[in-house]
Parts: sequence; C-alpha cells; structure tokens
Amino acid sequence: MEWIGAGSLAAWVWLLLGQGFFWRTDVRLPPRTEPERWPSVAVVVPARDEAAVLPVSLPSLLAQKYPGRAEIFLVDDGSTDGTGALARALAAERDGLPLTVASPGAVEPGWTGKLWAVRHGIALARERTDAEYLLLTDADIAHEPDSLRELVAAARSARLDLVSQMARLRVATFWERLIVPAFVYFFAQLYPFRWVNRPGARTAAAAGGCVLLRAHAAERAGVPESIRDAVIDDVTLARAVKASGGRIWLGLAERVDSVRPYPRLAELWQMVARSAYAQLRHQPLLLLGTVLGLALVYLAPPATLLAGAVAGSAVAAVCGGAAWAVMCGTFLPMVRYYRQPWWTAPLLPFTALLYLLMTVDSAVRHHRGRGAAWKGRTYGAP
Repeated sequence: MEWIGAGSLAAWVWLLLGQGFFWRTDVRLPPRTEPERWPSVAVVVPARDEAAVLPVSLPSLLAQKYPGRAEIFLVDDGSTDGTGALARALAAERDGLPLTVASPGAVEPGWTGKLWAVRHGIALARERTDAEYLLLTDADIAHEPDSLRELVAAARSARLDLVSQMARLRVATFWERLIVPAFVYFFAQLYPFRWVNRPGARTAAAAGGCVLLRAHAAERAGVPESIRDAVIDDVTLARAVKASGGRIWLGLAERVDSVRPYPRLAELWQMVARSAYAQLRHQPLLLLGTVLGLALVYLAPPATLLAGAVAGSAVAAVCGGAAWAVMCGTFLPMVRYYRQPWWTAPLLPFTALLYLLMTVDSAVRHHRGRGAAWKGRTYGAP
C-alpha cells in the first residue's frame, strides 16, 4: 500500500513538472498583427444530420467580419434531416459570406465519411477560388464575428501552416460539468500544447472543430488523401502537416464554442468510446498499460489515502493525500477555464474511472465488430 501511494505521488510530481506544463490554460492565440494584405480563405464545413445545431453555428460563420475574401462550402454528407436545405435557407435570410452547399456522393472505400466530405469541400474550394487558407470547422462550432480574422492574423504573424483552437465545449448539465473539463484536461495531458507548438518537437495534435490550414501546406502533406482512413482525423492531420515540414500551433479558444449538447451520460460515453481504442492504435497491450496507468495515477491517490487512514499507515495516507492534492491543483486551471466551482476538482478520480470504463468499452466494441460508430457509420482499424 505504501509503495502504491509513493508511486502515485512520484507520477504526479513528474506530470506536474515534466509533461510540458500541460495543466496550464494560458496557451491562447499567439501575438499577432494585421497583415498588409488579407489572404483569401475557403471555409469548409462537413455536415451530416446537423439540422439541430446549424441555426446557431452557421449564422456565426456567415456573419464573419473578415477584411479579405472568404467563402463557405458546406458539404452535406448524406443527411436525412434536411441539413442542406436548412443551410440554404439560413444563408438566404441574411447578408454575409457567400455559401455553397454541395453533396459529396457515396463514400468511397477507404475513406471515413467526414474526410470524404472534407475532400469534396477542398476540391470545390480549389476549383472555384484561389484560397490561400482553408478553415476546416465542424457544423456544431459557433464563431465570434472576429474569429476568422484573428486566426488568419495569428497564422500570418507567426508564419504558421496550421492554427487550431480547441473550442470551448458546452457545460450545462451535471454530466457535462463532470466529464467535459476532464476531456480537455486529458487531451492536453496526452498532447501538451507547448510541445505541439515547438517546431522541433515530435508531438503533433489539432482540435478538429477549428483548424486554419494553409492551402500550400495541405498540398505538400497530401491532405486529405494521406489521412483518408483516420478516425481521429484532427491529430492525424496535424501529424501529416508537421511531418511534411509545416509549423503548427494548438491552444484553447476564447471565442470559438461548441454548441452540441451532451445532456446525458450515454451521449458523452459514446463521444469518448467511439475513438478511445483508435487512440491506442487498437493494441491490447496499450489498452492494458492505459488501464494500469489510469489506476495508478488517478484511482490510487484517494484509495491509498483512505486505506492508509483505516489501516493506520501514515506513509500511505500522506502519499495518497499529497498525490490527490497535486492532481486537484493541476485540474483547477481547467475547471476555472470552464467556469465551474472549485469543489468539482476533487471529483477527478471518479471521472477518470468513467474514462477508464469508456476506454475498455471502446475496445470491446471494436472486437465485437462495432468499431468507431458515429451517425450510422462504423469504422474498424485501418
């Protein structure tokens, strides 16, 4: 018991100091100045059955105050809820950026549905515009009116090929408050933003909801063809761009928000479980290591604190309590970023247990042939 507590505390000291300060939430858009000439931008929005969120998200894109030329290409990926017709109606109701709604047709073998739609949108943009940048944004993402302007200014000022902001996810229900801040916290722990943004580092990641990509960099990396079967397409995209010599940047958003609701645990569970095993490259040994690691890092601190107190082991209790305190301290910045009360931070071990179960469930689904299921489509290992 003492050794488990000591091991957990050692792990947290290392995470605190040696994992790229992942727990800090001050990585925002880099310093920027407005360019002398604003480059043209094509906004590509893949959309499948998004009629519920489109009335909030699409008007925010149409209303972008961008000094240069910008055009929106919404790709209706086989929707059955009238997504395409609704998009046209929303554009007709207001003045704003020009909108083209198109359909990519049936998905070809070897492609995920989203990337097939993105491919069609990029092809349309190349055919109809001379866009120097592509804004790849999801249909559930709402942008403040200056979002595109700020993204382009940051990319130009810092000479970046890819700029991605992790949209602030919705936190309105009990389960969203419990799970969503931890989701972003765990992502940052896997891909510390400071490492991602360091040109010489191997770490690469992006947040798929909001990615500004230089068109030349996309061509150089062979995107999207080179990543056509990726379930976790945002991270794979960032790796492709960085591997081809591009400079990338990832940080937290201030004026970009996801409007998709996840009111129940089942919906949040699906969001995580559909791609968790893909994150582990469908490897059983990586799954085992992840389960053991989550248990040691997140479950052991409160367990050893309580067990040490009951058994009279001061070493176990102190180590467990100290590890839990460090855990809470690193989680607090993310809790504050999501404007949640401080007392939710000590609940992180329980949330981590849920994520552990979601990850195991993701592996079980894969081995039962259900793989990464999303909106009527299922993807196995590439």
